[in-house]
Amino acid sequence: MISRRDFLQATIAASAITGLSGKWSGVCARQTLSEDDLLNFTPLGTVTLLHIADLHAQLKPIYYREPLLNLGANGKQSKVPHITGQDFLKFYKLNPGSPEAYALTGQDFNALAKIYGKMGGLDRVGSILNRVRDERPGACLLLDSGDSWQGSYGALQTKGQDVIDVMTLLKPDAMTGHWEFTYGAKRVQEAIASLGFPFLAGNVIDQEWEEPVFESTAHFERGGVKIAVIGQAFPYTPIANPRWMIPDWSFGIREKRVQSHIDAARAKGAGLVVLLSHNGFDVDVKMAHRLRGVDVILTGHTHDALPQVYNINKTLLVASGSNGKFVSRLDLDVQGGEIKGFSYRLIPVFSDVISSDKTIASKINQVRAPFKAELSRVLGHSDGLLYRRGTFNGTFDDLICDALRSELDAQIALSPGFRWGTCILPGQDITLEDLFNATAITYPSVYRSEMTGQQIKAILEDVADNLFHEDPYYAQGGDMVRTGGLGFHINPAGLAGARISKLVLLEDGGPLEASKTYSVAGWASVSKPKSVSEPKSVAEPESDSAKAKPIWEVVEQYLAKHNGSYVQKGKAPIHWQP
Repeated sequence: MISRRDFLQATIAASAITGLSGKWSGVCARQTLSEDDLLNFTPLGTVTLLHIADLHAQLKPIYYREPLLNLGANGKQSKVPHITGQDFLKFYKLNPGSPEAYALTGQDFNALAKIYGKMGGLDRVGSILNRVRDERPGACLLLDSGDSWQGSYGALQTKGQDVIDVMTLLKPDAMTGHWEFTYGAKRVQEAIASLGFPFLAGNVIDQEWEEPVFESTAHFERGGVKIAVIGQAFPYTPIANPRWMIPDWSFGIREKRVQSHIDAARAKGAGLVVLLSHNGFDVDVKMAHRLRGVDVILTGHTHDALPQVYNINKTLLVASGSNGKFVSRLDLDVQGGEIKGFSYRLIPVFSDVISSDKTIASKINQVRAPFKAELSRVLGHSDGLLYRRGTFNGTFDDLICDALRSELDAQIALSPGFRWGTCILPGQDITLEDLFNATAITYPSVYRSEMTGQQIKAILEDVADNLFHEDPYYAQGGDMVRTGGLGFHINPAGLAGARISKLVLLEDGGPLEASKTYSVAGWASVSKPKSVSEPKSVAEPESDSAKAKPIWEVVEQYLAKHNGSYVQKGKAPIHWQP
């Protein structure tokens, strides 16, 4: 019987593969895709930065479709990182149907997923890191831009400890954070104390004492170069997530403070300054234009995966994707406090090609073992692709909205525009693990309330301004709130408060009236629930009342009533003006 690995190699042999910037051009001649094809690299200089971002607790290989639509504000849709699909392939000169087309775009995803399989898996990431470190002894730094501890059933049950236990084996040198903070201040401090490497977040301040909560900078020496790594946590954490979980901490971009950290690092003799960021791509582009003395920005939060370095006034911006799909390798020739040359590879982690690190694989199996039976429990079956990413729509959120409307007897449903969440291919079972990969948060309660049409429009306008504000410093980097039972028109380039129009209630096709009251169901409210002092795990639901159920119970209940079969009802009609 032919193995999946052999099948993958045979199938790729039939493709015309040009490779990322020509790096995979030798594949055609050998007619296979091997680990060497993905990892062979001509070294440069004496420093190698290895970067991962937005793991979202995905320890095993997954399916994850990159967005087909990723709109930017004010004409940015034609610029990196907002180009997608065919435009992305043309911009980077990639062949349709190639491995890199599958890894980096959503084009022909269903068909290509059957050919190329799952991606990621921290045991595969470990193999990549081992090889690079063996090739570059004394030269490597592994840096993590955060969103590592949240996004799965196991992470929620252990408050991120399962991920921490596995990540420890990867031997990171530093990290920053965002969703980590949703485990609450006490848990964050406890976890950081056990990491064994720095958690850097110079932009987080204690509001009472007006002092830094975390270290801002870590200093290293690699290849004879003094390196300063400055951490920047997600600036909008208390807005995008519940403030009550971190009531004493103040966040923000704090550009002047970042500049002071850069200046201090240079004064201490740093020849290379790296900003380890969870700002999001567009925010980091603006910072790169405004900061002085930063050489490299390793960006996170917006899940962008770019096969080339984005160069801004000699500041190199690296975007390494999400969910463990990629590892970035940036080799640097640093002389006299300047980068004289660089070489870059965004390494796609094809799980059927990259070998498994047995030690890490064993640890993954160990931390998942207590939940093995529950993770594999089948809840239903999908007839189409379930995905999350996309500026306005995600079919997994369509399922969530359908469940909310049905189980809470609501006319309209709202689901937050989170960017994390894996994919389920057409015809696959929906397991409990899949459901938690899209819902695993510490504030999962559903709600049902009465809202006027004017209030509903105000919510949509507020989210739209967070996404499409002309100044990146005022944008939070998520996707648009998903709607069930409601359609609308949106002009991303419009003025604040005037982007949303033509709201339509789908149950009767009539317009949403400003003064009329409608029943609305949703989940993940950032308001503090009653009698809650610390975030709760899956095993500790906030309430047994129907309105306080966690979202995963509502979706499971909905699927059970439909005999486990989910047939997509079609997306809410959302029309946007280019």
